[in-house]
Amino acid sequence: MTAPTATHAEMANAIRFLSMDAIEKAKSGHPGMPMGMADVATVLFTRFMKFDVRTPKWADRDRFILSAGHGSMLLYALGYLTGYEDLDIEQIKNFRQLGYRTAGHPEFGHVSNADTTTGPLGQGITNAVGFALAEAMQAARYGAGVANHYTYVVAGDGCLMEGISQEAITLAGHLKLSKMIVLWDDNHICIDGDTALSTSDDQCARFAAAGWATAKIDGHDENQINAAIEAARKSDKPTLIACRTVIGKGAPNKCGSEKVHGAPLGADEIKAARDAANWPYDPFVVPDHVLNAWRAAGQRGQAERAAWEARVAALAPEQKAEFARTQEGRLPANWQDVVTAFKAKISAEQPKVATRKASQDALEVLTAAIPEMIGGSADLTHSNLTNTKACSPSVQAGQYGGRYIHYGIREHGMAAVMNGLALHGGFIPYGGTFLIFANYLWPALRMSALMEQRVLFVLTHDSIGLGEDGPTHQPIETIAALRATPNTLVFRPADAVETMEAYELALLNHKGPSCFALSRQNLPTVRTTHTAENLTAKGAYVLSEASGKRQVTLLATGSEVSMALEAQKLLADKGVAAAVVSMPCWELFDKQSKEYRASVLGEGTVRVAVEALSTFGWERYVGLDGAVIGMTGFGASAPADKLYAHFGITAQAVADAALARL
Repeated sequence: MTAPTATHAEMANAIRFLSMDAIEKAKSGHPGMPMGMADVATVLFTRFMKFDVRTPKWADRDRFILSAGHGSMLLYALGYLTGYEDLDIEQIKNFRQLGYRTAGHPEFGHVSNADTTTGPLGQGITNAVGFALAEAMQAARYGAGVANHYTYVVAGDGCLMEGISQEAITLAGHLKLSKMIVLWDDNHICIDGDTALSTSDDQCARFAAAGWATAKIDGHDENQINAAIEAARKSDKPTLIACRTVIGKGAPNKCGSEKVHGAPLGADEIKAARDAANWPYDPFVVPDHVLNAWRAAGQRGQAERAAWEARVAALAPEQKAEFARTQEGRLPANWQDVVTAFKAKISAEQPKVATRKASQDALEVLTAAIPEMIGGSADLTHSNLTNTKACSPSVQAGQYGGRYIHYGIREHGMAAVMNGLALHGGFIPYGGTFLIFANYLWPALRMSALMEQRVLFVLTHDSIGLGEDGPTHQPIETIAALRATPNTLVFRPADAVETMEAYELALLNHKGPSCFALSRQNLPTVRTTHTAENLTAKGAYVLSEASGKRQVTLLATGSEVSMALEAQKLLADKGVAAAVVSMPCWELFDKQSKEYRASVLGEGTVRVAVEALSTFGWERYVGLDGAVIGMTGFGASAPADKLYAHFGITAQAVADAALARL
């Protein structure tokens, strides 16, 4: 007897029932989207997606971004059905349970078929712009034989309502990222009910206005789905496919309603769904002929992957080695030689420059030595000073060989796109804006930290020292928020030497983002004696020890380190021995041994900290009896020197605070 052949309906129903059963067992989850998009996903993964479950991280695989991350059971069901080793049936049965990989929202690094972490709506579709851009940039470097893949996105109404999506689609349209295809789950339902409650956008018109191709289809008609994806793959623009679907498709009584969005269906509804679909199988059981068909889909890409490996093997040796190195995230040999040379030059010449300019000088030599560094700015290139000779020319539509991205006034989008560039592999992105606008991009920076991605945030105009632009632009509380973000290094360097050391550490930090808080105003060189050792790596260090037995410890970051050095002299005139500690990175200091931290902070001494930002958090270093000279409110509009005097952030104030506590 010939084994039965699985139909499209049966393969889609395998997704639906695995999703229903897992969510029901967990008593938690979102069944509506995986059920509604099961037909679209089945066509995509059985006919179009280029992937190989045996080599999950194959560099030229198509990327699948589940931007509507609450529908995570769609991704997990696809992973189990196609045969990913890390998504066996036990993972499905233990959806959302502690110790299992099948988290409530897909997490990069938990399951091998999650190309990014999604859940915060709009992040995924914007990451996808970075993925698609990285593909185009790799193709420009190595040719279509090495990089020739698509980025597919499943997005819901929530993704498209979030403001970041506008930043994503306009940038993708402007850059003509034709290998980005968004499959919109157009089900007319959001958590509160019908989407008509809160939006009346014509999404196809919106995307078309941003330079996209668009199509409208029945998201349950396999032929329409197939034809739309075929057309999208031939377009010279990114494509939105509006898939009109029924949320919770297959649930006889609850489909089409918000009631199926974010709650288990219940045993009675699932039984009714099984009866209606003629699916007489127990929970978590997929019949052999259906599972075999899915497993065959999971191995379709083996021949393509083997052919790709042969093409890579045939590259010129230098090009092949460079591709392998950058894909693995390894830095070039001897790149740190430029770091040492830069530091020695600064210590010898002792320039007085803003740390934003020091950053540009550091980037000039680093980008020349590290070709995978990709720069950019959110329309502040000439203020952030993020462009370099090595990064020219800029990336433009159809011209993807450059290394500098003009992100436009899209701070949030820039950060999420940089996450996509980093996740794709092959690149180390850095991007600039004013420190105050880290508040705009923070949700994406938080995802950089959560996903452990090496993304560099160049954040200039870092304090009241930016001056006349006033309190709207003076980032009083922003660094405190960044310092509170787990797995994030926040650097506020005092001079050009510390700036370069911060970049060295950021590049060595493979498992998280780094933020550089950089001054607008010129600062003197405080590291006047060259040392090959990276002192910033300790997070804090004694820059200038006290003459005699230490009585006072002055702690400072950035532009206030030179102020602390002045205060040290004022105290010396009073016969008080004070040490100055530069603290460019709290996070690294907190990782040092208890003994080292005690030696730096000076146990038993009076401690005074100074930073022209919020005083929040400094108590952990100065203690309850110490003093913090800083801001307790918002700033004002005036020249920087006038602001420092007005708010009492001066060397004299630092010295007086120490004397008052002796």
